[in-house]
Amino acid sequence: MTSKRAATMKDVAKQAGVALGTVSKVINGIPVSEKNRIKVENAIKELHYEVNTYARGLKTQRSNLVALIIPNTHNPFFAAFADHIEAALYKKGMKLLLCCADGIPEKEIDYLNMAINNKVDGIIALTYSDVGKYITRDLPIVVFDRFFENQVIPRVASDNFAGGCLAIEKLLEFGCKHPIYIRFHSVFPGESDKRKDGYLHACKKYGLQPDYLDVVDCDEKIEIMKEFLEKHKREDGTLTFDGVFAHTDYHGYLFMNLLKQDGFRVPEDVQLIGFDGITKFGNVQDGLFVSSICQPIEQLAQKCVEILVTQDSQTVPSLTLLPVKYRYGGTTKEDRTESVTPLHSRW
Repeated sequence: MTSKRAATMKDVAKQAGVALGTVSKVINGIPVSEKNRIKVENAIKELHYEVNTYARGLKTQRSNLVALIIPNTHNPFFAAFADHIEAALYKKGMKLLLCCADGIPEKEIDYLNMAINNKVDGIIALTYSDVGKYITRDLPIVVFDRFFENQVIPRVASDNFAGGCLAIEKLLEFGCKHPIYIRFHSVFPGESDKRKDGYLHACKKYGLQPDYLDVVDCDEKIEIMKEFLEKHKREDGTLTFDGVFAHTDYHGYLFMNLLKQDGFRVPEDVQLIGFDGITKFGNVQDGLFVSSICQPIEQLAQKCVEILVTQDSQTVPSLTLLPVKYRYGGTTKEDRTESVTPLHSRW
C-alpha cells in the first residue's frame, strides 16, 4: 500500500486557480488581493498542505522563530506571559522557542548564543544578566521588566511606580492606618524596583512612617518573614500594622499564611494587597490568591511582540509602560471593584 503524496505549492495553485507566485506571496505574508488570499488559504486547508518552514527560511533568510528567555514556567506569571507571547507570535505566523534559564546569568547567555546560532528572527528576554552586551549581529530584541545599560534596547513593563502608590491608596481607602511593605528582590535592577519607590512616595504623600522588609531573594523567606512578624508584635500580642503591601502575590500569600498561623484574621485584622494578579487556575475570570495590583499580562506580551516585529526601530520608545489595576481577591475588606490607574504622572 502506497502512502498518499504530500501536496505541493503547485497543487495549491491549481486548486485555488491562481498563479504559483500568488501562493508563494500568501505563504510568505506578502500582500495579495483579499479574494486570492482566501482562495489560497482555502486550498491549503483542503489539501492539508504543510509549509516547509526550513526551506522557506533558506529563501527568505528568515526563520519566523522568536526566542523567549524567562526564568522558569513554574511561576504562574512567567507561565502566563510565555503563553500570551506564543499566541501573539502565532497570529503573526511566527513560532516560539522557549528557554527557561532559572535566573542563572551563565545559562541565560548559553540560551542566547543558542538562539543566535539557530538564526532566530528576534529575542524577547526577561533575564537577570545584561543580554544586550552579547548580541553580536543586527538582531531585534525586546526586554521585559529588566533595566540594562544598553538604552537602545526597547523595554516593556507595567507602571510599577503607579502600582505601588495605588496599593497604599487602596489600603488607606479600606481603613488601614499603618501599612507595611514586604519585598524579596533580585540583585539585578529592574522596573519592579519602582514598586518600593511608589510605596515610599505614597507614605510621604499621606504622612505615613515607612516600615518595610526589603531583602535579597533567598531560600529562607519564611524564616525571615517570621522574624519580621515577631518584631512587629506588641506586648499584648497585637500587631503594630494593619495593612500589608507585598512585592508579589506570592510573597503576599506566604505572609498571609504566617498571619493566619499566628491567629490573625485576613482581612479582618490585617488587610493585604499583592502585585501581579496571579489567578488560581490561570484564567482571567478565575479568583485571585490575594487582592492584587494586576499587571496586564496579555497586553504586555502583545506589546513585546508588536515592538519586536516593528520595522522602523526609530519610532519605538526606549521604555513602554502599561497601566495596572487593583482587583479584589479576598484579602481586603469587601471591596469588589476594579480600580485602573493611569500612568504615574498622576503622582
